[in-house]
Order: sequence, then C-alpha cells, then structure tokens
Amino acid sequence: MAVVTETSRDYPAERRFFCGMAIALILSVFLGFARSFYLKWFFPEWPAPQESFFLVHGLFFTGWVALLVAQTTFVAKGNVRLHRKMGTWGMALAAAIVILGVVGALIAARRPTGFVGIPVPPLQFLAIPLFAITLFCSFVALAFVFRRDPQTHKRLMMLATFQLATAAIARWPVVSTMGPLVFFGIIDLFLIALAIWDFRSRGKLHPATVWGGVLMIAAEPAQLMVMGTKGWLAFASWATGLLG
Repeated sequence: MAVVTETSRDYPAERRFFCGMAIALILSVFLGFARSFYLKWFFPEWPAPQESFFLVHGLFFTGWVALLVAQTTFVAKGNVRLHRKMGTWGMALAAAIVILGVVGALIAARRPTGFVGIPVPPLQFLAIPLFAITLFCSFVALAFVFRRDPQTHKRLMMLATFQLATAAIARWPVVSTMGPLVFFGIIDLFLIALAIWDFRSRGKLHPATVWGGVLMIAAEPAQLMVMGTKGWLAFASWATGLLG
C-alpha cells in the first residue's frame, strides 16, 4: 500500500480482478471473526478473547484489510494520487500489525484455554501465527521496495494479506474443527486465483506470484513439521514467558 505509479497496462479487467480479490478477503475475515468479534453481541455464548488487547488487535487487522479494499478501489478509479498518500499510512499500519500480531499470538498461546476457536494445543499452534506474521512482514517489505512497479507491488500486497486472512479462515464454521491442512488449502485457492489471472492477462506467471507462491506453499508443511518438535515447544514456552 505504498507508492505505485499508474501505467497504461492497468486495464479495467485487471482493476476489477484485484478489487474483487480484496473484497473476497475482507468477507473471509468477517466470516471468520463474526461471532467472536464483529457480531459478538449477537453471539454472547460464543467463545471470544477476554483481554482488552484484542479489541485493539482486531481493529488494526480489520483496518489493514479495509485499507486494501480502499487502495485497490482508488487505483481502479484512477485516483493514484490518493493511493500514494494512503500508502504512507499503510506502511505504518503494517509495522503496527507485526507488533500486535506477535504479542497477540503470545498472549493466546499462554492462555490456559489456548487460541479461541482452535482445538490445537496452543504452544503448537503458535507456529501458525508467527510464521504468518513473518511472511506478512516479508511480503510488505518487498512490496515497499517494488512500490514503483505496480504489477509486482499489487501481487506482493495480496500475498501479504493472504497471511492475515489465514487466521480468519481457520475460524470459519466447520473449518475450525478440520485442522491446518484445510484452512491452508482454502487460502491457497486465493493464490490459485492470482495464478489464473496471471495466465489470462500475461500468458505466464508473474515472478512475484511464482516466488511468493513458492514461499507461501513451502511454509505450510514447514509449520506442520516444526510445530510438534521439542525444539519448537521449548522456543514457544520461552517466548510466551517473555510476557511475564
């Protein structure tokens, strides 16, 4: 969400595609956290974080996805100047999300009941959000580096947001009881959609889709292999102890 430049290659179909992806992501986030955050007043019996920290956490993470929708809309309407101005705030928001994401994951992992809505042991599951935050940070940093290359920039921003949406998809009705392989598979559908768009619009995969997708997919089994090891559990126990 940093600076991009407008080019003649920004066709209406491309703008519609990226707007559609952004809207699909924010709907995915809403579905995952509707009962425990957005509409929790209508679901008083549904488990939800009790710590006030997660109100701030939820607002910032929602702000990111909402900003993604806004930024893609600005570009779709040709308002690149406003997109650039909002980009500065986007990078500041990304930095806050990294901090809030790590602290929130540690709080949840230390909680006796673990992560809300997730039946996996908390110290094991801690690998999922920490990997996601690491990938998010990496993709956003690269997007900033390539902020003057619109095609690369927008794909990296989508890849970054996929990482945040994983937490919401893991809490979709039914999906939350089916384990990491299922919600990884669902978020991979967004990557597949991006790849299909690349083939349709360019006749080949964009390098950002290739390398970002390889990193994203490789991280999924890596998390599953690491999360149950003695080394990871020792690290998770140490990390959660940092909160006092």
